[in-house]
Amino acid sequence: MKVLVTVKEVAEVEDDFEIDGLDVAEAYLEYDLNEWDDYAVEEAVQLAEDSDDDVEVVTVTVGPERSEETIRMALAKGADRAIRVWDDRIEATDTLDVGAKTRLLSAVVEREAPDLVLTGVQASDDGFGATGVSLADAIGYEWAAVVNALDLDAEAGVASVHRELEGGVEELTEVDLPAVLTIQTGINEPRYASLRGIRRAQNKEIDVRGLDALGLDDDALANPVRLTGMYEPESESDATILEGDAGEAATRLAGTLREMGVGAE
Repeated sequence: MKVLVTVKEVAEVEDDFEIDGLDVAEAYLEYDLNEWDDYAVEEAVQLAEDSDDDVEVVTVTVGPERSEETIRMALAKGADRAIRVWDDRIEATDTLDVGAKTRLLSAVVEREAPDLVLTGVQASDDGFGATGVSLADAIGYEWAAVVNALDLDAEAGVASVHRELEGGVEELTEVDLPAVLTIQTGINEPRYASLRGIRRAQNKEIDVRGLDALGLDDDALANPVRLTGMYEPESESDATILEGDAGEAATRLAGTLREMGVGAE
C-alpha cells in the first residue's frame, strides 16, 4: 500500500517587517512545515506503523530548493521518500493558484498511483483550503474533507472517517479507496523528529521533478491570479498608552475608568 502526503513549506512573518516590491523582505521571513500538513504526515506514518502490511509513505511538495530542509523534517519523522516538484519555468511563474497546483500534483499522483492521498485542510499562508478537494476531483478519487479521525481498513479498501462540520457537528462516513482525505489539526499529536531520524533524512535523496518529467507543458502553470500590490494595512486604534511607573499608571487607569463610568453605581 502507498500513502502520498502533500506537504507545503510556509513562511512565517516577524511582527515587525518591511515590504520589498511584491513580497515581504526575505530577512523577515522564517520557513516551516505547514501546520496542517504536519498532522497529515503524522497520520500517514502512524498508518504505516500500525499496519501488518508493507506501507510506503511518500511526500510531495511544490517548492524551490530551499524547501528541502522542510521536506527532510517529514522524512525524519518517518516518511520513506520525498518528491519535490520544481524547475525554472515554475520558478518564473508569479503565482501558483489552486488550479496550477492541482495539475502539478495530479501528474505526480498519476505516476505514483497511491492508494491514499493525505493533505492538510489548508495552508497557513494563503488559507485557500481547496487544493485537496480540487486534486480529488481532478484524479477521480473519492474524498472527504476536514477529517479529524481516521480508521483505515486497507484489506477491505475502506476508510471510516469523522469529519468536522460547522456548528460543532461531526459526520461519520465511509470512503472507498483510492481516496483523498484532507486532515484537520488535532487528529493526532505530531511527533518530534529524533536525532537519528534527522541524520538518516540527510542521507536520503529527494526526487526533483520538473514539468518535462511530469509530462506537462507551460499550460499547466496558466492561472488568472496575479499579485499586483503588497502593503501593510493601516490600523486604527483607540488604545491609550499609560506612561510612568506602576503606581502612576494605576492612578491614571483608575481615573480613566471613572471617566468611562466603570464601577459607578
